[in-house]
Amino acid sequence: MAAAMDMHATPGAVGLSDEQAAYREAAREFALAELGPHAAHWDAESEFPRTAIGKAGELGFCGLYVPEQAGGSGLTRLDAAIVFEELAAVDPSTAAFISIHNMATWMLAAHASPALRDAWSPALASGARLASYCLTEPGAGSDAGSLRTRAERDGDHYVLHGSKAFISGAGATDMLVVMARTGGDGPKGITAFAVPADAEGISYGRNEEKMGWHSQPTRGVTFDGVRIPADHRLGAEGEGFRIAMKGLDGGRLNIAACSLGAAQGALDAARRYMGERRQFGKKLAEFQALQFKLADMATDLVAARQMVHTAARKLDARSHDATVWCAMAKRFATDAGFAICNDALQIHGGYGYIREYPVERLLRDCRVHQILEGTNEIMRVIVARHLLNTDEELR
Repeated sequence: MAAAMDMHATPGAVGLSDEQAAYREAAREFALAELGPHAAHWDAESEFPRTAIGKAGELGFCGLYVPEQAGGSGLTRLDAAIVFEELAAVDPSTAAFISIHNMATWMLAAHASPALRDAWSPALASGARLASYCLTEPGAGSDAGSLRTRAERDGDHYVLHGSKAFISGAGATDMLVVMARTGGDGPKGITAFAVPADAEGISYGRNEEKMGWHSQPTRGVTFDGVRIPADHRLGAEGEGFRIAMKGLDGGRLNIAACSLGAAQGALDAARRYMGERRQFGKKLAEFQALQFKLADMATDLVAARQMVHTAARKLDARSHDATVWCAMAKRFATDAGFAICNDALQIHGGYGYIREYPVERLLRDCRVHQILEGTNEIMRVIVARHLLNTDEELR
């Protein structure tokens, strides 16, 4: 069954400009034309849709909030959230990779030297080249400040040793944004680097067999004496953790938006199914219990969408409390998104559990959103610390 999406089962977001409405429509049309017909195949065959991602780049979707002078579209984080939601309503796995690529590309564009930025950013922003973000390690997941990958200065180079785990796109991308330790223990000893993915001394592990996200490879990356020119450092020594956390504010919004999209796609599928399926002599849509479930799903989705958009506006305005808003939005939207997909599968009954219908893929793809870019437990830590360590109200 084709995974075409209605996209109109819930009220639209309030306060969108004409330009933002146009971005949403362009993303919707692209998703239906370029992702929808192939998403189930990419999922079944674990096929990385390089051509489709390149087409997304031609529309500006691979450098959404990269500045125009660096080859990007120069849009806001709210604009980007709108685009990612529409892509994810059809294919959360591919949309999520595009969102991670956007984050890594922005980090390079924002913190690289002018020469490195000019050499790489336009190609990344156009989708001609792709980037991966390398923070997580086998022994450093939620506690990113304890990472052990090390970069030692050697003249006009750094020499990189260590390993990363669960890297999206690894083995299929061209640039790795890598966090490595150049100083002592803790966050202040971490530095960011832009490392060409084919540099000598880099090796890639097997493509992990995952519950979802089959259209993007996930591999470990090992660095064995990889020599990096010193001008491939992003920012100053010791600024890597700050750069990583700043990038993750936007990354969390991106993944939250992908959960909104998966939930919208699942809600639309459930709404259609309730109008088609008959039991006990009447359509499922006539059963009040299912009507109430659908209403709750739509309400939760609208609430999550407004929280994500508010957090995006905070980030665009560089509000001092943007980080805690991004954490709240990521926690709420990813939890709500998974619950909505799960309810949609339940409405489908046994049909929801088979691959002929899209809801099982949407459910599998959005589950990891509660884990990556900081687990939702870490999001709660961020929010709680803000509440306990400041006198500010979250408004």
